[in-house]
Amino acid sequence: MMLPAALLLLGALTAVVAPRLLARADWADREPVLALWRWQCVVAAVLLCCVLSMTLSAAVAWQAVRGHVFAPAPRSVVDAYTLGTAGPWAAATAVALACGGVWTGAMLVREVVRARRRRRSRRAELLARAPQLPGEGPESRLVVLEGERPDAWWLPGAAPRFVVTTAALRRLKGRQLDALVAHEEGHAQARHDWLLHCSAALAGGFPQVPVFAAFRDEMHRLVELAADDMASRRFGRLTTALALVELNEDRGVFGPSSTPHGHVPQRVHRLLAPPDRFTPAKRLRLTAAAALVPVVPVLLVFVPGLRALG
Repeated sequence: MMLPAALLLLGALTAVVAPRLLARADWADREPVLALWRWQCVVAAVLLCCVLSMTLSAAVAWQAVRGHVFAPAPRSVVDAYTLGTAGPWAAATAVALACGGVWTGAMLVREVVRARRRRRSRRAELLARAPQLPGEGPESRLVVLEGERPDAWWLPGAAPRFVVTTAALRRLKGRQLDALVAHEEGHAQARHDWLLHCSAALAGGFPQVPVFAAFRDEMHRLVELAADDMASRRFGRLTTALALVELNEDRGVFGPSSTPHGHVPQRVHRLLAPPDRFTPAKRLRLTAAAALVPVVPVLLVFVPGLRALG
């Protein structure tokens, strides 16, 4: 049981320590896409630790599982893992982790079902507020709503739609409107909705795990920064910042009171500040370091087998 326990300890340390270390990074706002990749690698490492620990614990507890997992392995490899000495907690650990996996899947299914229900409701509302014109097919991607408040959003799905209000069309002109469209298209192209669903499912299923709660909070912030960068690369940082200001100035987000859109001032300030980009070499090093995070539990599992073969 030493190796499954070591994997559980590694996963627990990563879940507790990683959010604190990642919060100290001063480059995440400058490179949101890299920060998104970093967070996904950390969460993947935690989940991988649990999966591998569950597999090895089940192999220790039950001969049938051991036969399937180590069927092609030489006898020396099986002996190196000391699987024949089943500890009293092997079966309990495997069952507990399996229940956690089932619970995670259930939370993800629940989140997807809720998202689809919300999407259907919003599509029905859109159809009621903006009926299709003669000759307009269901594949139309643009929906214009009558509204006094400037607003725009991307509605994902099998037939994605870009929804914009008439107030936004009156206020945003030329390249500012193009930047807004590019921002929402950035969300769609990167499939940010799936990142938000997965992070919400993990945080909802395991609210006491720090890495999952931080993962959800950071996803909501970083996907907006990444979409801002996609728009600014095409239409300029100043144009994108002005579009954000025009779209949100009536919501009170630039005042002292807190609102659900309280991150907008920071996004505008970031766009107006002089860009401070990483060099390609440094970005590559950070990407490689993030990609190695999920490899650590895999190496930990294979060390006994490699020693036996050596």
